[in-house]
Amino acid sequence: MPDFEDRVAVVTGAGSGIGQEVAVEFAAAGARVVVGDVDEEGGRETVEQIESAGGEATFVDADVTDMAAVESMVETAVDEYGRLDFGVNNAGIGGDQKPTGEYTEEGWERVIDVNLNGVWRCTKAELERMAEQDGGGVVVNMASVLGLVGFGTASAYTAAKHGVVGLTKTAALEYAEQDVRVNAVCPGFVETPLLADAGITSDEEMREQIEGLHAMNRLGRPEEIADAVLWVCSDGASFVTGEEITVDGGYTSR
Repeated sequence: MPDFEDRVAVVTGAGSGIGQEVAVEFAAAGARVVVGDVDEEGGRETVEQIESAGGEATFVDADVTDMAAVESMVETAVDEYGRLDFGVNNAGIGGDQKPTGEYTEEGWERVIDVNLNGVWRCTKAELERMAEQDGGGVVVNMASVLGLVGFGTASAYTAAKHGVVGLTKTAALEYAEQDVRVNAVCPGFVETPLLADAGITSDEEMREQIEGLHAMNRLGRPEEIADAVLWVCSDGASFVTGEEITVDGGYTSR
């Protein structure tokens, strides 16, 4: 595990699933963590997990569709802990499962606003802070294998995640000389509440179909994605920027 003593991380969508695991692992590595989520109960549970293990964390009610809320989250990190070293922009929703021609405008706009615009808002606020401080920082945007390939009945989610990859590459080019690295992590399908809410893990037939899309014939685990996030934030990845780090059990190898 990397040594992040005296470092500060912000993680959105940290009240459950991948985000929660990322926050907990950051704290275990010595970082102080701002836990951002609209789910106060889940966010405070993450803080309790961190504090019970001897770590330090602060919960922030962070609606990524609200620029003021995002800016307040970053300000909290700086006010509480003095700087911002890592921004992990993980908050996201699944959206409707419908063919493109049947997608509603309202449903489309909601997914894009959370999954793409929300990542942009967080990236913008984090970059502004990191670019002006000594030592720069690292931004990690949570994309998906669906940011690399298509997937039927998920046009809004797929479009948003493709957009996240493009945003990541562009920001990486713009801020590399300011000692800020920007990367995307692209998980395959992972055992999280998001999949449960979509009915994928509760429907045995659907679960088997999704598992079979991965060469390893299983779903990922949140800690496997968190490990990749921590690695790309570490000094061991100091020459890595503008990349989509794919952690997908062989999904995109087919």
